[in-house]
Amino acid sequence: MAMPENNTAFRAGQVALVTGGAGGIGAAVVERLVARGGHVVVADIDTERGEAVAARTGALFVRTDVGSLTDNEAVVEAAVSRFGRLDVVHLNAGTTGRTAIGDGFAPDSYRALVSVNLDSVVFGIQAALPHLRRTHGSIVVTASAAALRPSIEVLYSATKSAVIGLVRSLAPSLHRDGVSLNALCPGLVDTPLIAGRRTAIAEAGIAVASTEQVADAFETVLGDSRTGQAWLVMADRPVAPFPFAELPVPGAEKLIGHTPSG
Repeated sequence: MAMPENNTAFRAGQVALVTGGAGGIGAAVVERLVARGGHVVVADIDTERGEAVAARTGALFVRTDVGSLTDNEAVVEAAVSRFGRLDVVHLNAGTTGRTAIGDGFAPDSYRALVSVNLDSVVFGIQAALPHLRRTHGSIVVTASAAALRPSIEVLYSATKSAVIGLVRSLAPSLHRDGVSLNALCPGLVDTPLIAGRRTAIAEAGIAVASTEQVADAFETVLGDSRTGQAWLVMADRPVAPFPFAELPVPGAEKLIGHTPSG
């Protein structure tokens, strides 16, 4: 679906919030938006690296536990208090699973994975939405290509699949308020998340994207008029929405925007 005409690419003077902005994809996006003349808030639980990114770029760092609704509300308020508005939110914080189903399953590690990868998106949207409605702003969530095909990272894939489902389901109702919502779905990216697998990845001949390529994709999404898309970001192919198969359900469009009761 197309967005209103005033939903455009990031411009100088606009305000962005980037979670997980202390490194990897988040830091690359922070650097890109600052270079475009924007005011950027870096949200991360890693104070040392977050402050380093802020010092290097001129962004504002706010220590944030993205799995906490209170912290998400606080960082959004910090952005609006400092800069007067909020135009773009990149909900990028994420982590890989440190447990798996089967022998040795660790429930606490599983809950931490869900908190960082899924709760953070729900809480981030909830906190930012009132301000984004005023600016007809944009939300871009970092999901993963691991959610678009079978993955050895089973629980990670499950959380990222949930993120894509959230984006695709919520986007139509946000569209009425002029707010866009899309997911980036990177394949392998050269970040610390793949540090332990770099040799195996290289030996397998799998292409690895740079964080700058993901930042390019992020800008592509901001400049596009579509919403509710899962944008595949791979090192060896153009950035484009993933072609999900349609499942026609007569009458389903009449229920869009209706909140279930009970």
